[in-house]
Amino acid sequence: MEFRNATLADIDRILEIIKQAKEYLRNAGVNQWQNDYPDRNILESDIDRKIGYVLINDAAIVATVAVSFNDEKTYEKIYEGNWITDDEYAVIHRIAVDNNFKGQRLSSIIISKVEEICLNRNIHSIKVDTHRKNVSMRKMLSNNDFKYCGIIYLEDGSERVAYEKII
Repeated sequence: MEFRNATLADIDRILEIIKQAKEYLRNAGVNQWQNDYPDRNILESDIDRKIGYVLINDAAIVATVAVSFNDEKTYEKIYEGNWITDDEYAVIHRIAVDNNFKGQRLSSIIISKVEEICLNRNIHSIKVDTHRKNVSMRKMLSNNDFKYCGIIYLEDGSERVAYEKII
């Protein structure tokens, strides 16, 4: 499998995968990624800023993720817990896998690729947040050695559970 920066030529396929993820979350009763988030503008911005990535299998995009290295404003305050470190960190956003490839541990492959990127930048912490009811994401994080750290609040006031992994 190939993991590379996304390009604008990939945007329609990325949007398809995001649409599938939105439907999956809605059907699971999770109020995450609803109300037009993430939209084309956000995903194009990820590509422009070189933080959007795709996972390719047999020349087809099968998963997508954004990985940022700028401080995350919403991570400045954590409630009912603490971050493991105060060191530099990467943040995983908008990870999604094509429905036809769910259950094949592609998210774990993405996590390992993100770890490689981090280590090449001498960054040893990855942080991520998700909806409390997003059981599949929380299970994936646990399976990949992320530790639950507490609660953060998004800029719109929405609560998210926060995790960190030291690499």
